[in-house]
Amino acid sequence: MDGPGRAKRARYRGSPPPPPRDGDVYRTPEKRAAAPVAAAAADPREWDVEEVCMFLRSRGLGELQGVFRENKIKGSVLPHLTESHLKELQISPVGTRLELLLCLQKLCQNSSDIMKVFNDPIHGHIELHPLLVCIIDTPQFQRLRYIKQLGGSYYIFPGASHNRFEHSIGVGHLARCLVQALHERQPELGIDQRDILCVQIAGLCHDLGHGPFSHMFDGRFMPLACPKRKFKHELASVDMFDHLISSNGLEEVLKEYGLCLPEDLIFIKEQIAGPQSSEAEQFDSSQNGSSWPYRGRTEEKSFLYEIVANKKNGIDVDKWDYFARYPLGITVEFVRILRDCHHLGIQNNFDYKRFLKFARVCEIGNKKHLCTRDKEVGNLYDMFHTRNCLHRRAYQHKVGNIIETMITDAFLKADPHIRIEGADGNHYTMSTAVDDMVAYTKLTDNIFLQILYSSDPNLSEAREILHKVQCRQLYKYIGQTFPNSDARIKPDEYDKLPADVANSIPQTSSPDIELNPEDFIVDVIHMDYGMKELNPVNNMRFYCKSDPTKAIKIQKDQVSQLLPEKFAEQVIRVYCKRTDDKSVEAAKRYFVQWCMNRDFSKPQDGDVVAPDITPLKASWIDREDDDSPRQAVLLQKSRTKLFEN
Repeated sequence: MDGPGRAKRARYRGSPPPPPRDGDVYRTPEKRAAAPVAAAAADPREWDVEEVCMFLRSRGLGELQGVFRENKIKGSVLPHLTESHLKELQISPVGTRLELLLCLQKLCQNSSDIMKVFNDPIHGHIELHPLLVCIIDTPQFQRLRYIKQLGGSYYIFPGASHNRFEHSIGVGHLARCLVQALHERQPELGIDQRDILCVQIAGLCHDLGHGPFSHMFDGRFMPLACPKRKFKHELASVDMFDHLISSNGLEEVLKEYGLCLPEDLIFIKEQIAGPQSSEAEQFDSSQNGSSWPYRGRTEEKSFLYEIVANKKNGIDVDKWDYFARYPLGITVEFVRILRDCHHLGIQNNFDYKRFLKFARVCEIGNKKHLCTRDKEVGNLYDMFHTRNCLHRRAYQHKVGNIIETMITDAFLKADPHIRIEGADGNHYTMSTAVDDMVAYTKLTDNIFLQILYSSDPNLSEAREILHKVQCRQLYKYIGQTFPNSDARIKPDEYDKLPADVANSIPQTSSPDIELNPEDFIVDVIHMDYGMKELNPVNNMRFYCKSDPTKAIKIQKDQVSQLLPEKFAEQVIRVYCKRTDDKSVEAAKRYFVQWCMNRDFSKPQDGDVVAPDITPLKASWIDREDDDSPRQAVLLQKSRTKLFEN
């Protein structure tokens, strides 16, 4: 060999490297460093004690071999070692422990069997654990490919074609990003590989229970089809997760990757839907003198329950991906462009990557909670503002809502005549398929086409409605109004609202067309920041640069004077099933009169569609308007006409 080759040998210190394997003549320094282990089992989880010791020697940690031999630590244990375990093994100093943890972390990440790469249009190239891939490659998860993320919004926004499938993968990825960041930033939390894997799986599987057209199914169809049943897709997700694991024989795969059954399965399900009722009842509140309701993890790891489905303040990775599908905000953004905005074309200003940079766990009372830096409070308000914009402009779009209402009407008419085969050959309707996961696995958005193309005479009414949806022969939008906060409509009033509108015959004229309750649809919508009337940021805690261990609360007036005063509102929209011009014109006058009777806000086009009615309500007259003299004349004419009638 020539001079440069001899120079390389002269610089090498220590034992010479082993000869290269066949086909591996050219070897990088990284390959040479790992060479002693390469001769051992390819999968680190299959290493015996001596192979683990070979790994330690290759990383310059040979002084720890005795401890590992004495405690018989094999490769299957390595991914689950935490700093607390190393303290129990009396490994010191702290620098040695941290160096060992870093080596183990890289070992898990670099193993060819550990992570699989997915190319996501929102998050870029993301890595998923092979156990997650096993879950993805099941019929129960693949079903999510055929459920639109935004339901009927796809009929309004042509780009909103994305499905629950890619959304769920994004949430699983972001869940890992957050828990991994906490693990690296605060090793004292004792987050181990089991925790990281369980959080990822919960993020991946949190939406398994969604039905056709996503929230249309549980928000519109199920309450009407089964009014006495409190169906929630989160609980259905737990049932589907159980079915996914059992029907695909994944119990052994879970164990192979180090998960403990049933403890870790309970933890995953608790993250999706909260404490399981039967398990919560069995929980002994006297244990450790605590009322901790969860069984999957102890109170020491309470913060883990705030990542996938944060019941405390609504800030969780589900919303991040939910936005990011909402695009791109201001920089490389918060993942952004996080999917919806990307598909809807709506701007997003929340930067989730900054949240990851500053996220840490602080102790509040006797529990540990997820916190972020005080300077990020404005970033969180941006997140909730984006959420509100998405609801106002897309999720609660007035035409999208009526399309979902029409699809719901069609599904209700078809429901008694639909037969979906479940377990043991039993058959179910759409509304009862949620009781059998074999049947529910087959229920997707495809039911729309199944009804539309059916020749069954029992489905003729449903077919006709869906045909109108396709041909854009929709119910007509009449108007929108807002009740005062003390006059909001309660759920037990919803069924009476169409009759109430039909009885609001305009005062100043006798309409040529008489409208009936069945001609009207009244849609009551609640918009908020995620916690009804409350400000969700008030439930978030922050830390300061001067003391990262102390959690503080930041009031709204400490952030900006331009933030919203209220965090919830009720929106009432009225539609007419009659589509001819005269009926629609009459319906608008009925609607204006109804708003006046109920003391709701004046419809935006009220002065145009009913100029003889709106002046009758004093609070609807703008005294500062230049046209106020004209309004006074209209008021006089209206009162005269009313008197003559």
